[in-house]
Amino acid sequence: MPEGCNVFVSGLDAGIDVVGGKWKVLILWALGGGPRRFGELRRAVDGVSEKVLAQHLRELERDEVVRREAHDTVPPRVEYSLTPSGTALVEALRPLGAWGCEHRTRLEEIRGSAVCADAG
Repeated sequence: MPEGCNVFVSGLDAGIDVVGGKWKVLILWALGGGPRRFGELRRAVDGVSEKVLAQHLRELERDEVVRREAHDTVPPRVEYSLTPSGTALVEALRPLGAWGCEHRTRLEEIRGSAVCADAG
């Protein structure tokens, strides 16, 4: 959706916009297991760069599905967790993950892929 444009044509459009991109679903999935620090998320979402992870976390925070909590400690500590809306979104994604698990082998054969990362 273009920057500054806040009109969605359907609920599905709004949901897809929030999780759009290669990494957001995986970030949300990782946070489904509980709060994580930035470094923990980076390790959990194999292959994501620091820059992209930081950008996606800001966007997910803006969309109020992820909460960023800075703790006043030395050294500084920041944790990311799902908001109630984020938890509901992860629950909505579970059937998609189940579908992917069920059809993954066939999709790999169709696409000629030898490797498919497990997202569920």
